[in-house]
Amino acid sequence: ISTKLCHVGDNLDRYLMGRQFMVIFIAFCINMAGAPVGGAELWGLPQWIIDVFLVTGFAMILFTCMIGQLATQVNASHCMLDYINTYFAVFTFYTAMAIEFSGLMHVSYFIQKCVGWAAGKPIQSNEPPK
Repeated sequence: ISTKLCHVGDNLDRYLMGRQFMVIFIAFCINMAGAPVGGAELWGLPQWIIDVFLVTGFAMILFTCMIGQLATQVNASHCMLDYINTYFAVFTFYTAMAIEFSGLMHVSYFIQKCVGWAAGKPIQSNEPPK
């Protein structure tokens, strides 16, 4: 059901925009939840290592990418049909479409039009003009 509805008009672009928002939101929440408390020390490591990895958030970026995102993206790229043909994919599709419908991401279309105008390329759509 999700693939049939996803390929109607520009729904695929809308889904991708909403999904990217969800990815950024989840990564932001993980980084906020895993941020170290002020003045944290770790195994007596030198201060410069603590500054590089903990204070800057670089350790949480690595953790988020390796644990939270990389495995699911590799799984989805190797098992595309298995990944799409699940009820969770339908839930994800409808959630992404709801985010897109809410208008939260509409500023991205303004940016898209500006980049298209600057590049001198028309924006292609699968839907008739509104």
